[in-house]
Parts: sequence; structure tokens; C-alpha cells
Amino acid sequence: MSMKKNKPRLKNIDEMFGIEDLKSSDLIPVNNLLPFKNHPFNLYDGERFENMADSIKANGIIVPIIVRPHNLMPNIYEILSGHNRVEAAKFLGIENVPAVIKTDIDDDDALLIVTETNLAQRSFAEFKHSEKAVIIKTHMNAVKKQGKRNDLINEINKLLNTDKPHKTDKNETCAKIGTSLKSRDKTAEKFGLDPKNISRYIRLAELNAALLSKVDNKQIAFNPAVSISYLTPDEQTELNRLIEANKYKVDMKKAEALREYSENKKLTDEIIYQILSGALSKGTSPQSPPALKIRHKVYSKFFSPDTKQKEMEAIIEQALTEYFANHQKQEGEESV
Repeated sequence: MSMKKNKPRLKNIDEMFGIEDLKSSDLIPVNNLLPFKNHPFNLYDGERFENMADSIKANGIIVPIIVRPHNLMPNIYEILSGHNRVEAAKFLGIENVPAVIKTDIDDDDALLIVTETNLAQRSFAEFKHSEKAVIIKTHMNAVKKQGKRNDLINEINKLLNTDKPHKTDKNETCAKIGTSLKSRDKTAEKFGLDPKNISRYIRLAELNAALLSKVDNKQIAFNPAVSISYLTPDEQTELNRLIEANKYKVDMKKAEALREYSENKKLTDEIIYQILSGALSKGTSPQSPPALKIRHKVYSKFFSPDTKQKEMEAIIEQALTEYFANHQKQEGEESV
């Protein structure tokens, strides 16, 4: 008879991250704390921040923040959970805050703590598109890397709800974060999204920060943003530069054209400009000036017979560059 193997036990949060009992927290000067690098979430402001500050003023900081030692600066700590509590403490003139200090936390696990603790305190619907993209991508990466993380997530939830957490709104709802994250469909169910939107948010996380900001500010709609997320980093940089310089809009038709040219390795800076300006749309050929032949008698008076063709082309290009630069300058002076 074969022996039945014991299934490996899921590690709890103490074994994974070593988060101790809340009573064993340390006091750390607020001046020794730095925000999480590339912190993806907006801090509280307005009434929400004032409510938190009032709660801390009346009750103190009940739930310790979570930090990890900075890898380069001694006695400096990076905040993983509690950015808003630290800001409120600074506002109130509180010099030291209780903190759970975690060591040996890699960047992936640190980001998981950052996203989960934010998600536990706000409704998922409150987050901006860029924040939702980070949350979903972090969850999916955690699943791929380490399997189920229910114990860790549930323990974080307990951390945040110990005693009397600082409520910012008595009607504020918190997302349940103990759901299994085995698949895209389970993740979709967890966040109340269509499974297709899970994939779209994962794509959205591939946009650079400048373009993501435009999605949050509704300068670029969600679906066009998903399409342009397929552009390379350099293409995205040029796209953003042209949008800001010319106030161009990116609709679905333009976004699809940009993606198509990019996937075919044909998206040059000039084609990005033509698509944004409307001169080029999906399925059309790039517009370029007609072929030009310069008659011999036109250029022969400027060049000696032994001048090489490449030298002539370089001089002609320089002359045209200077001509149009001076022409634009004159037009600008006349319009003043």
C-alpha cells in the first residue's frame, strides 16, 4: 500500500515575511522614513486626510506602519504600509511613529504588501486606472511566482483591522482580499470585473508613467490606452512628446493604427506624427513628399566637378535646414 504524501502547508505571514505581533512594534522618527520607491497610489487629501488626522490626534496611531530597512542608508526605512499615517503624523507634529520593521523583503513581496494594504482600506472602485493596473498586475505576478497567498493576504487584513483602525469615512467600504487568486477569472470575480478587463488592466500597466497619467486624467480613454500599451518604450516616449507638444487626441482609430505599425516594426517618429495629426490612418500608406530630381544646371554652379554625391547631399540638407529655420523665425516675428 502506497503511503499518502502530506501536502505542503501554506506558510503563514510570520513564516513568509516575519510580521510579528503588533505589540512588538518599534518607534521610528518620521524623519527616518522614506516613501516606497515608485509608490503607485495617491495619498489622501482634503476631507479624507483631515478625518485621518483627527482620528490620530484623538487616539494616536493604533495600527503600526510596516517598513523595511533601506538597502543603502543606515537607520533609514522604506514605508510599505502607512504612507497616509506618516503624512498625518508630520502634519500633527508627531515625531515618532510605531512601526513593524521587516527585513529580507524583496521588491516583489514589498509591492504586494503595498498594494494589499491599500486595497484593504479603500474600495477597488475608488482607485484610478493606473492604480488598478498596479493592483491587478501585482496579484497576478504573485500567483505566478509563489502560488496561493491567501494566508499572507488574510494576515495583512487582520493587521489593518486590529482594534480601531483609522477610518476616513464611516461609509467607506473595503474590498475583501482573502479570495483565491488562481486564475484570471478568479481575479476578475474578486475585483468585480469582466475577465477581459483583467487582461486589459495588465496591458495598461505596460504604459509609461506620463501616458498613464493621461489615462487617469481622461486625456486618453481606457480602450485606446490599452492599444497603445503595445508600443515600445521609445515609441511611447515619442507619442507622449507629440501629444504634449501639439495637444493631439488619441482615439480608438489612431490607437489601433499606432499598434499595427508598431507590431509590424514600421512605427517611425514621422509615422507617429502623421497618425496623430490625421494625415495617416490605419490601412493607408505613409505620406511623403514626391520624388525630386534636381536638374544639373541648378546645382552645377554651386559644386565643382570633383565633388562627391554624398558631400553634395549633406550640403543641400544643411542649406534647406537653415532656410526653413530662418523662414519660421521670420514668420514668428511678423505675427508678433
